[in-house]
Amino acid sequence: MKAMKIVNHRALGGPNVYHHRPVLVTTLDLGELADRETRDLPGLHERLLEHVPGLRAHRCSRGHEGGFLERLQEGTYFAHLVEHVALELSGPAGIQVGFGKARYAGETGLYHLIVRYKSEAGMRRVVEVAVELVEACIAGADYPLQAQLAIVRDIVERNALGPSTRAIVEAADARGLPWRRLNERSLIQVGYGAQSRIIQAALTGATSHIAVEIAQDKEATNRMLHEAGISVPRAYAAATVAEALDAWRRIGAPVAVKPIDGHQGKGITLDVAGEAEVPGAFELAYDHSRYGDVLVEQMLEGRDYRVLVVNGRMVAAAERRPASVTADGLHTVAQLVQLENESPLRGEGHSRPLSRIKLGASTERCLVRQGLALDSVPPAGREVQLSETGNLSTGGRAVDVTDHVHPDVRHMCERAARVVGLDICGVDLVAPDIARAKAAIVEVNAAPGLRMHVAPSAGTPRDVGGAIVAALFPPGRRGRIPVISITGTNGKTTTTRMAAHLLALSGRTVGMTSSDGVWIDGEQVAQGDTTGPRSAQRVLFDRDVQIAVLETARGGIMRRGLGYDWADVGVVTNVQADHIGQDGLETLEDIAHVKELVAERVLPGGTLVLNADDPLVRGFARHGEGRRIAFFGLRPFELPAGAERSTEVAFYTVKDGYIVESRRAGEERIVAVGDVPQTMC
Repeated sequence: MKAMKIVNHRALGGPNVYHHRPVLVTTLDLGELADRETRDLPGLHERLLEHVPGLRAHRCSRGHEGGFLERLQEGTYFAHLVEHVALELSGPAGIQVGFGKARYAGETGLYHLIVRYKSEAGMRRVVEVAVELVEACIAGADYPLQAQLAIVRDIVERNALGPSTRAIVEAADARGLPWRRLNERSLIQVGYGAQSRIIQAALTGATSHIAVEIAQDKEATNRMLHEAGISVPRAYAAATVAEALDAWRRIGAPVAVKPIDGHQGKGITLDVAGEAEVPGAFELAYDHSRYGDVLVEQMLEGRDYRVLVVNGRMVAAAERRPASVTADGLHTVAQLVQLENESPLRGEGHSRPLSRIKLGASTERCLVRQGLALDSVPPAGREVQLSETGNLSTGGRAVDVTDHVHPDVRHMCERAARVVGLDICGVDLVAPDIARAKAAIVEVNAAPGLRMHVAPSAGTPRDVGGAIVAALFPPGRRGRIPVISITGTNGKTTTTRMAAHLLALSGRTVGMTSSDGVWIDGEQVAQGDTTGPRSAQRVLFDRDVQIAVLETARGGIMRRGLGYDWADVGVVTNVQADHIGQDGLETLEDIAHVKELVAERVLPGGTLVLNADDPLVRGFARHGEGRRIAFFGLRPFELPAGAERSTEVAFYTVKDGYIVESRRAGEERIVAVGDVPQTMC
């Protein structure tokens, strides 16, 4: 039997005709299965359920659990089956979604498979795995589903935002702020136009470069905090082993030796007590120092804490505990680490709540101090420390202590962030107990990791992403600019130009997309038909733009979705039969359904501008609840269904040579038609 074939994948990244969230549209050629149904293949559903037993719970159109299984046994088309398998596999793939459709694509055997996605790359592979699995079940062949799902999870992790960036983006989503990824890593723009802000992990566009440089120089940070009267350990910079030995003698044992510009606990040796240990500790730190200098620092007694300060205010605190394993009396230390790393909570880098524990020279040094080695089998119940530092990047754990921070310690950390000048600041301190006033700051960090606060190993998770978003967008800064979206079969380009011209007269910078190109503040920056979502995003994410006027065409909506999430004003000029036969649109109503998306995506409190003379457009008043509606037309007007739920309704027409506005309160002349050059009179 000829195999099914995926013709293409297409991501609709914004609101679209299928869903208001991003969807992946996969065009699937069923091949010889086009004329067959699932009931035609005995044993198919049993083989499928062996691999994906969760299909038993799918409701489908029946509305009850098991409804899809009934459809499967009675007979359904294979695109529908692949859709449900893909939805079920999205869960174990780590990108659980619940929305899917399968739609005829205009040719025999050709279907559009539509599923919501959280990871585009991951969902592409999920759909491919679903097709492969169904084909294997049809053929009665084995299929390595678990191995394939592991590959998908790896794809998802490799393409996912890091935990710090993700925390901020999720907070922006919760606040209704638009955002987009500017590269394949963590560079994100939040908000539209002149109201937008840029972040990269826990760095923002407002983060001072000088402050970052200060924070990276541990000796300079130590000196500045000391001069400000903040408690810090004694510390000296050393460029040679001799200078490090001199510093060790001046401070007195024990000391910590670290790169002067280190991060993530790399190159640090703690509790250096003997003179003979100094050269080795210096060389290790020197190898990890970009500047070539090493810091020899007084070793303080106490616990390791990280305090997060945002915009001058402490928002979270965690105690960091070094990576460790608890012995069972059976396994070696190396085997215990391997078992711990198999925990689903641990992953490579920062992809999971905990990082995998890595063994190396620093681990061996730490074990030697405990009288152990990697091949030792410690007695059951003994806790074996594997790192000298509590950094999460080395496998450490974090316990939330936000509610226990002493007010004096809080004040000290907030002062330290101000002294260095960081808007988002991670303060490392050592204290016997953070609930008591006695503490000293050992480091100040730019771009601090948020993972320990968002997903601590124990204690209450903190919405630190929300605190950062609140600092970026304080009261009065909504993160949005006015957006006017204009669609219709005829007249939308002229309407777009006129609206942009009138708004520019206010003195604000207008960005415009049209069938002639993209214009920013009256300057053309792109040529051609720019009525699709990519051109809209070019305007919306231009940081000079204060108002966006977007011509929004049918083709762009069908192929990529809207280029924005919400508009303040949605204008629909008319619906004509110009594009019947394209993109699967067979009727005038099909075309209206596409253009109706512009009316649906007007913000509550916004305005719908609708052609009252066009019966299909007039029907878009059903989206008027909580919005204003401005109808325009030349024929006698009756209020359509749904308009009565609008907060305000106005009708604009021509009467006795004037453009007239009619409202419930009465009628008012606006302007003589002859005084408007664009009109024909």
